[in-house]
This record gives sequence, C-alpha cells and structure tokens, in this order.
Amino acid sequence: MANRLKSILADFFQQADLMLLGLCCVSTLYGMVLIFSATRSMGTDSVIRYVGVQGAAMAIGVCAYIFMSMLDLENVMKRWKWLVAFNIVFIGLLKSPLGRGHETGNVAWLKFPGIPFQIGPAEVAKITFTLLLAKQLEWLREEKRDLKSFRSALLVAGHTLLLMGWYVAISGDMGNALTFFFIFLCMAFAAGFALRWFVLLFAGIGGTVAAVLTLDLVPSSMEYMVNRFRILFDHSLDPLGVGWQQTRSLLAIGSGGVFGQGYMNGTQSQSSEATSLPRRWTDFIFSVCGEELGLIGCLLIILLLTAVIFRVLLVAKRTQNHFHSYVCVGIAAMLIYQTIINIGMCLFVMPTIGVTLPFFSYGGSSIVTLYTAMGVVSNIKKRTLSMERRVRSLL
Repeated sequence: MANRLKSILADFFQQADLMLLGLCCVSTLYGMVLIFSATRSMGTDSVIRYVGVQGAAMAIGVCAYIFMSMLDLENVMKRWKWLVAFNIVFIGLLKSPLGRGHETGNVAWLKFPGIPFQIGPAEVAKITFTLLLAKQLEWLREEKRDLKSFRSALLVAGHTLLLMGWYVAISGDMGNALTFFFIFLCMAFAAGFALRWFVLLFAGIGGTVAAVLTLDLVPSSMEYMVNRFRILFDHSLDPLGVGWQQTRSLLAIGSGGVFGQGYMNGTQSQSSEATSLPRRWTDFIFSVCGEELGLIGCLLIILLLTAVIFRVLLVAKRTQNHFHSYVCVGIAAMLIYQTIINIGMCLFVMPTIGVTLPFFSYGGSSIVTLYTAMGVVSNIKKRTLSMERRVRSLL
C-alpha cells in the first residue's frame, strides 16, 4: 500500500501541472491574508473560524487536485448518466432540511452535519455540467452531426437551459445560474457553432427582457434583481438600499489610491460599524484589497487570476482530444465569468448577484471545487504529455 501511494505521488510530481497548482495556492494564501484583515474587527474567534476554514478547505482542495489529476476521466464519462442524476438530485437537496437560505430569500447552500462549511450545489454542478456538456459536444462531433445546424444548437442549449431552469426553480439564485450559461456560450463557440445561433439567442433574450420590463411582468420576488441592474445606470436610484453595498465598495477602493491605506489599516475594512463595507470577506474581498493595498494589490489579484486562466487555456490548446479541449474551455469560462462579475460588482459596473472571486473570497465549498476543477485540467495536461511521449516513441 505504501509503495502504491509512493508510486502515485511520484507519477503526480512528474506529470501533473505543478505550475497551475502553485498559482492556485499562491492565490488562496493571498486571499487568506485579506480574509484575516477583513475579519479582524469581528474578534479573534471570527478570524480563527474564517481563516481556519479557508485553510482547511485549501488542504482538502490540494488533495482533490492530486486525486483528480490521477483519475481516469474516460471511465468516469462512460457513466455520464450517473452525473446527470447527480446534478438533479444534488440540486434538489436544497428543498430538503439540509437547505440553507440567504437574506435575499435564495436557498443556495447545503449544511451537512460534521462539515465545518456549507456546500453550494452550484459550485459542484459547474464541474459536472462542464464534463457533461463537453461529452455532448464530443458525441455530436463523433456522430458527424453538423454543429452549425439548428438541431445541434438546440440539443446543447436545451441541456443548459434545463439545468439552469431546475437550479433557479429550486434555489432562486440567478447569479450562479448565469455561470452555467456563460460556460455554455464559451464551449459552444469553441466547438464551432454558427454565429447566427448566438445572434438569435441574444436577440431572443433581449426581446424577452424588454417585453417583460415594458409590460411590467416582473414577479415581485424578482424585483430586487431588476433594481440591481437599474442602479448600474443610475447610482442615485437607491444608494441607501439596493446600491448600499456597491457604494461602500467604490468608496473603499477609491480611498485606497495606488498603494492603499496599509494592511489592516483600512477605514472600512477595520470598522465594526454596520455602515461599513458589508460582506467584506466574501463578495467584496477585492474591495478590501483596494482599500488596504491599493491599485498595486488589486493588479496582483488580476495578474494571478489571469495567469491561472491562461494556464488552463494553454492546456486546452495543446491537447489533441476534443473532449479534453472543451472541458478546459468550460473551466476557463467559469473562472472568467466569476472574475469579471465579482470585480465589476466591486467597481459598481456589474450587478450584485453573489458571485465570489475565485480563490480569494471566503468559502470552503468554493475553494474545494475550484481545486477539483484545476485537478481536472492537470489530469488533461498529464494525459496530453503521455500521448505526446507515445507518439515520439513510435517515430
């Protein structure tokens, strides 16, 4: 058993993407430094809890990274029906006693006994959805289906919309549901779907939204979300209500300047007042960085996340396997969406929809699933290297 484990670890260190793992770890540690500062005003117990959970999640995440690097993805995807069932059931658990809500009314978390953090089914489903969509795209190509045809576009779009509809109906969480949509767009584009279907899709969405707003058909339960979009175009619409979080965020980032007010010295980041920057250790961790470490600290966050994304896309470009390439594009899309939305949210140019900043925001399930996703990319890089070696040995 010990020799087997030693062999697995030796194989991991020889072929896995250690550069990608290093970038992920540096990003997480940077995030933990910011979380420490963001929770300091809440007392020692809170600091230990938040930083401790994040550290534990990182340790579990590294283990997940190693495990996923060694996994046989092809064998897993032979049981794709089980993944479909898993997505349906796991999201459906939000309606069980395990489901946990949010102040907006969304029920987007599961609390399992014995686990120190809540688990977001959407976080896990992003990975399984990406794998299933990549498998579907590969199947369409192998069956020699015309990817530019309406039938192919409908099959892939239908898969995405059914999952989104199920998740929104169960949780009410539109922010994470849109992640699935963005993953679908990027993967469909990479697979070569006709541009006319993208134009038709966006025209349909735009027309539907315009009709709903014009005819005042927005349900009362969704009014708060519409206002979050409206306030982007008029910051004075409701600065003490819907716009409160982003107004405080913009103030924090603006007051940091180029070099910031100093680590653990931010006016809002260190305040215990209810009027200070809200949710600073999760959704608005970027704002904490802007206030305390300034533009330089924020650019470092962007640089690290950009490096992770480019690393994933580099693996996608290098592999000759369509399934592997689609998976990498989907995972990169997930990172791009969350990064743009979260930073844009902090800068008051995107709506507040509860999307965390990858690797930096507090969240045990988010960290573990991110490392798991990166482990899938490492797995693909490992298999690409193995294939290249076989080809060279035959030449």
